[in-house]
Amino acid sequence: MKFVATIRNALLPVALIAALAGVAWSAWALYGRLHDRAVVRDLLANQDVSPPPTAKADVLFARGYYLLIRDRIDEAQGYARPIADRGDRLLLARFHYDVGNARLRRAIAQVEASKIDAAIPEVRLAKAAYRSALLADPELWDARYNLDVAMRLVRDFPELERGDEEAQGQPKKLWTDLPGLPRGLP
Repeated sequence: MKFVATIRNALLPVALIAALAGVAWSAWALYGRLHDRAVVRDLLANQDVSPPPTAKADVLFARGYYLLIRDRIDEAQGYARPIADRGDRLLLARFHYDVGNARLRRAIAQVEASKIDAAIPEVRLAKAAYRSALLADPELWDARYNLDVAMRLVRDFPELERGDEEAQGQPKKLWTDLPGLPRGLP
């Protein structure tokens, strides 16, 4: 009986310390979630806040989306690697899809402004973003559809390797790679 009482007296402080450690860990996790929610709330309120480097993937996605809708695509694309490092491939696919949409919107605006040469690289970057989205999530049908539209805008032709001497002798390219926007029925 005395042995049981001794063990109970020894285990009581250990159990109390373990319970306090669990409460402290839970409080720290709650603080992190509240901070992440505050960052997302500020982004939704149109405040330009940067998430901490240890932020979760959804907070980084929110920051990237904030930049994309403000046409700061190059800055937003820097968040692709941190989102990928967090391991959420579906969120990464959505992010690449949104980057592709932003680039395609910019390209279409340039085509409408008759800046064909500036639109071609944007369409190619949009296609690369859609392909990255499909690599992360092959079931993302919206990315497949938009990739098809982008591929109709600018065709992918294999580039032939030519020497510098041949390239200088070729006449200037008079035909653009952009055949036109698909506008439905003729």
